[in-house]
Amino acid sequence: MNMQKLMKQMQKMQAEMERIQEELGEKTVEASVGGGVVTVVASGHQEIKEVKIKPEAIDTDDIEMLEDLVLAAVNEALRKAQEMSANEMKKITGGLNIPGLPPGLI
Repeated sequence: MNMQKLMKQMQKMQAEMERIQEELGEKTVEASVGGGVVTVVASGHQEIKEVKIKPEAIDTDDIEMLEDLVLAAVNEALRKAQEMSANEMKKITGGLNIPGLPPGLI
């Protein structure tokens, strides 16, 4: 394989990765905990977009439980967003180890 052909393939892969990154900003994942009383929605860019708390989750005598539920839902949503991002990037890279990309994206 000559260098020019390799460079063209790398440019194509880079353009595809940029397209996927844009799409990830529009895709979302959702995580629910506590039987669905707390739900968090995150984008593929790992930004929290929405937090829903059902009234039955609110107990003024046990705020710590609600805090724990919110924390668990946020962490799960971010984990799912990272997984979605990594899976999308693997489609492009085919599992190649590309220097400069964060671990888990390839």
